[in-house]
Amino acid sequence: MSLKTFASLKIRNYRLYFIGQAVSLCGTWMQTIGQDWLVLQITKSGTQLGIVSAFQFLPVLFFAPYGGLIADRFSKRKILLFTQTTAAFLALILGLLVVSGEIKIWMIYILAMSLGLVNSIDNPARQTFVSEMVDKAHVANAVALNSTEISMARAVGPAIAGAVIAFLGLGLCFLINAASYIVVIVMLAMIRGNELYLTEKVVKAKGQIKEGVKYIMSSPLLFHVLIMMVIIGTLSYEFSVSLPLLAQFVFHGNATSYAALVTATGAGSVLGGFMATRRKKVVPRLLIFSALGFGITLTIAAWMPNLTLAAMMLFFAGIFSINFISLGNTTVQLESVPEMRGRVMSFWTVAFLGSTPIGGPIIGWVGERFGARWALTVGGVAAVAAAIYGAVIILKKKREAEIISEDIRIRDGENEARENTKI
Repeated sequence: MSLKTFASLKIRNYRLYFIGQAVSLCGTWMQTIGQDWLVLQITKSGTQLGIVSAFQFLPVLFFAPYGGLIADRFSKRKILLFTQTTAAFLALILGLLVVSGEIKIWMIYILAMSLGLVNSIDNPARQTFVSEMVDKAHVANAVALNSTEISMARAVGPAIAGAVIAFLGLGLCFLINAASYIVVIVMLAMIRGNELYLTEKVVKAKGQIKEGVKYIMSSPLLFHVLIMMVIIGTLSYEFSVSLPLLAQFVFHGNATSYAALVTATGAGSVLGGFMATRRKKVVPRLLIFSALGFGITLTIAAWMPNLTLAAMMLFFAGIFSINFISLGNTTVQLESVPEMRGRVMSFWTVAFLGSTPIGGPIIGWVGERFGARWALTVGGVAAVAAAIYGAVIILKKKREAEIISEDIRIRDGENEARENTKI
């Protein structure tokens, strides 16, 4: 692993942000594992898992575009200080309710929806803030490192959560997450504003969200990458529904078993993320290949005979998964003009997370009606379908553009030759 892998960490602001996120994201994954297992303990229902997931991500579906507009209008650092503090407060409430034994399913609905509202503002700001901390030459590396860090948290956080739940109880997962936000808040406060690569703030005006939609529609690459993310986000990234069902009802395990499956996926994502940090070019073919690999490995994992082999295949699924996310994220950021980036990334957030309210209940119903293996299989097939869509549409458009470019080059050459002949 060369120093180029960590190039963005030489930049002080990004390094501080990276440290804060490393702690906070581990806490977030602890809460994710804890909440999923809590719902399963209370209800023993895959459909209820999907409903809670829908409650958490429904606000993202409707309000993330407004969150993107807020990110374009205001200081992203101040937005993050507000959202991270609010998320810490929500985690603290959930932890206290679980520890006191007063928790009810309707309370989880309310807290999940509240966190979704926070995330609809937080996610677009967080995604675009990465590109404000580094110069343009480091954007791809910074995005890839950020994705890798999320994956590392997915590997570490669930492992800690499994141990905490087994020995100390569910409630502590939420309380530790609440405390972890303190680190990221301190690091955000330490970031130097005069060293940020700030873009000009968008002045408030009517129709700015519609303007963002028109901008995306006018860029074929942006539009089709987002369509791929919608397909995969809706049905493939429903791990909070499919994996606990697989752990409990197929492999007859406990919270530690579920954590092991998530950890395996996260560990694969870490390796895939480090591979992504060394990539110099972002090309559509790699995006399509990553989606295809993700779908195939996910489908195979669904039909493994035991927990160990399923975890092994999920490790490979994690490698392809993080490459797809990193490539898609970088493509969308680099293809967007700075003044539109917040709004464009808000639609990336909608495609990735906002699609969960649709997919979560579907995957939960499939798991309850046909079995947990089929719930994961649907996700795998969806990723393969997204890869086929990308291969047919994006590569075709790219080829057409190359042909047009070549025709223009030939015509320019012919015109130049005629002018030379006249002379």
